[in-house]
Amino acid sequence: MDISTKIIDRIWGKDKPCYIIAEMSANHAGDIQKAFEIIHAAKEAGADCIKIQTYTPDTMTIDSDKDCFMIKSGTWKGEKLYNLYQKAYTPWEWQKILKNEAEKIGLDFLSTPFDKTSVDFLEELGVSFYKIASFEITDIPLIKYVASKGKPIILSTGMATLSEIEEAVNTIKGCGDVKFCLLRCSSAYPAVPDDMNLSTIKHLQENFKVPIGLSDHSLGSIGAVTAVALGAKVIEKHFCLSRKIENPDASFSMEPQEFKQMVEDIRTAEKAIGKVSYEISQREKASQIFRRSIFVVKDVKKGNVFTEENITVIRPSHGLAPKYYEDILGRKASKDIERGTPLDWSMVN
Repeated sequence: MDISTKIIDRIWGKDKPCYIIAEMSANHAGDIQKAFEIIHAAKEAGADCIKIQTYTPDTMTIDSDKDCFMIKSGTWKGEKLYNLYQKAYTPWEWQKILKNEAEKIGLDFLSTPFDKTSVDFLEELGVSFYKIASFEITDIPLIKYVASKGKPIILSTGMATLSEIEEAVNTIKGCGDVKFCLLRCSSAYPAVPDDMNLSTIKHLQENFKVPIGLSDHSLGSIGAVTAVALGAKVIEKHFCLSRKIENPDASFSMEPQEFKQMVEDIRTAEKAIGKVSYEISQREKASQIFRRSIFVVKDVKKGNVFTEENITVIRPSHGLAPKYYEDILGRKASKDIERGTPLDWSMVN
């Protein structure tokens, strides 16, 4: 099975476990050794895939001091766009080495391109699928160019209106039978629960009939686990070795132990979600003994009438089912019965 087929089987396949992506982004802090360590730590923490981003400052913006190129609020307030991307980008000469390292240890490798040159570069690299960032969902020429490669696409929908999502989806569909999935996303860094609106996951599923996931910029794992409970097939989370390593993404990234715990919580949630079933499990059967039944609670002589004073419905379930209680009231005992005896039909005239 080639990697593209594997990805399609995993994300688009029925009843497959959630696909979990560790986003390296800028967390290598400009050090390739840290990038290697992140790859190995992500594998150890249970990720299915390591993701990077393919751009340079010059493919993202221009080096200008004009006011519109300054970030006015949020995590990167006061930064110039060009300088931010200079700090955050992953050198292109690293990327083949990182891909080889990831695949060597059994991690899928994914990248987000931001222009045609980065798509061409990733094609030469031999990537098997693409991620399109929320900020690029309105870049229809880029989406069209990525879709023209015929490979699976994961598309984030942060900041997008329903009509913008529809336009992006129709662009992909216009390029042929291209597999794609959509990620719910709140494009704030970090995202806050009030803005996540995870119920949108089900609405996206109903509207587009494709797998839906979550690109999660919130702190902690509650958002990710909740998304899985709502049907998410993909979870993407920023991943770092330590938030103490200074870089543009550190403050909203997960450390290895946190990521590992999230993966474990997701896998536990998947087991708990299970399937539609009214079967009684073996563990439940063992608990049935603690259901209620009809017991004699005062000594009864042969011929005595059963009343609310001498029989009642209590635990355990050794006696007749509670549904017979009213039928038995007023009838007579066929024998002497000691207090604490579970009632059965042989004791009732």
